[in-house]
Amino acid sequence: MTDTQKTDTVPSTAGTTSAKPVATLAMVTLDAPNAAELGEFYSSVLGWPIAYSDENYAMLTGPTHALGIGTIPDFQRPSWPDDGHKQFHLDLAADDVRAAADRCVELGATRADPQPGDTWIVLIDPAGHPFCITDVENWG
Repeated sequence: MTDTQKTDTVPSTAGTTSAKPVATLAMVTLDAPNAAELGEFYSSVLGWPIAYSDENYAMLTGPTHALGIGTIPDFQRPSWPDDGHKQFHLDLAADDVRAAADRCVELGATRADPQPGDTWIVLIDPAGHPFCITDVENWG
């Protein structure tokens, strides 16, 4: 095998190997009607510091990733239940799912209706993005 035929591989979480990544995830960015307000919400939920915030953009820094939030003047809330237009959602892990969900509601989230499962709780953030609180033990 020549050098040009070699494929760099890295172990995957499933114990198999996959191709060496082209890039790594550095940040997820959410659209919102008010970046600063949603930044405050997620800072309180995640315990991440706000690295930057103004009326147009906020960025929180976590231990290995960042969360960006951009103000979009014509922002449209995702629908719930999902009618196929929601592009993604965040899964957040907690030691006590119910207590974490209750605290998120105190911070401004709402419980989604209907709830589609028994092992997680779906919440809606103040800008309308669905997110889930799941048991930290499910993540290894």
